[in-house]
Amino acid sequence: MTAAGGSRTEAHHQHRDVQGGWLRPAVFGAMDGLVTNVSLIAGVGGGGGSPRTLVLAGLAGLSAGALSMAAGEFVSVSSQNELVDAEVSKERFELEHNPESERRELAAVFRRRGVDAALAEEVARQVSSHPDEALRVHVQEELGVDHQELPSPVTAAAASLATFACGALVPLIPYLLGFRSLAAALLLAAVAAVIGGGLVSRFTDRPFLRGAVRQLLLAGAAASLTYGIGSLAGAIVS
Repeated sequence: MTAAGGSRTEAHHQHRDVQGGWLRPAVFGAMDGLVTNVSLIAGVGGGGGSPRTLVLAGLAGLSAGALSMAAGEFVSVSSQNELVDAEVSKERFELEHNPESERRELAAVFRRRGVDAALAEEVARQVSSHPDEALRVHVQEELGVDHQELPSPVTAAAASLATFACGALVPLIPYLLGFRSLAAALLLAAVAAVIGGGLVSRFTDRPFLRGAVRQLLLAGAAASLTYGIGSLAGAIVS
């Protein structure tokens, strides 16, 4: 397609944010909340627990799991960011005290990427003349991260807490609506697993059915095993 003046317009495309730090904890939180609580309810139900006991166990599992996930994500992402900061400080020190050595190192990186030796030296020289950009390039090449766009611990924690709670709430809905049926809770959890797994696959440009079946099988296996353990434990205790 050409513009009015005859020049060809450039095609542009946009990528989704893959470093924001929210997708992994959000997906993990929702699926973990669903599988954890449906398994917990199945285990307690298999052991002969009453509907009231199931609701109490489910709400306790929801609260404990959501808070634990949030705390874990916050500490995990914070620790990872602190490690990156420490390594960036080392790289900054080297750039300040051994600039020529770092420039040669950068030129070698460009040569390994297929850039002509003379051009690699020139690019390394130009990049090295800008300290902030030189630091960013060195960090990306040596650590594989952009230290200026690290994920937020607060975002990761909030995403984990909210999505875990939502996932864990699903198998409790029938009981909260007055249906005192473990089968209804398991069925609703299965539907949620199919929808959640399928939507995640579509978000990552994978077939809906692939993600749906995978998540259903994982959730079903976890709930079945826990139900069996609960039944065995209930028989032993009684």
